[in-house]
Amino acid sequence: MRRLRNILLAVLLGVLAWKGWRYWREHRFDSIIAQAAKRYGMDPALIRAVVWRESDFDPDARGRAGELGLMQIRHAAAMEWAAAEHVAGFKGDDCLDPLTNVLAGTWYLRRMVRHYGQADNPLPFGLAEYNAGRRNVLKWLTGGDPTNSAVFMDQIGFPGTRAYVRAILERYDQSR
Repeated sequence: MRRLRNILLAVLLGVLAWKGWRYWREHRFDSIIAQAAKRYGMDPALIRAVVWRESDFDPDARGRAGELGLMQIRHAAAMEWAAAEHVAGFKGDDCLDPLTNVLAGTWYLRRMVRHYGQADNPLPFGLAEYNAGRRNVLKWLTGGDPTNSAVFMDQIGFPGTRAYVRAILERYDQSR
């Protein structure tokens, strides 16, 4: 009986430790996310959902196409951000700094979302552009209602991008 109790206690402590680690991992960048969200007028819950999907909160994440950091920023997007924000001496690898990465990624995502300000919900359009690029989004918009986000979601031509947008929107809804 004592052995069973010790095993159950060890399992319980292991579960609690894992949950505590997971909570820390997902919330250690909350102040950075809040700062970027405030600066660029975005919802921190949306930024957190993008960070979750892009890097699972790993600031050292590197993508196959050269994306870097928490929000998986590409070099060209980071350079656009640095030029727009007048960041002197900026180098692409600076995007491995969590604050720099989230600032650049939030700025870039805001730009994507603003392209679709006339839509009933610009988020699916902006997230699809963040993931697959503007050229693909414009291709998916042909032949349908360019302001209806539900129709647009069905027209996304890449299953991976459709899953990406849905996952972020679900996570965003859960965390608001």
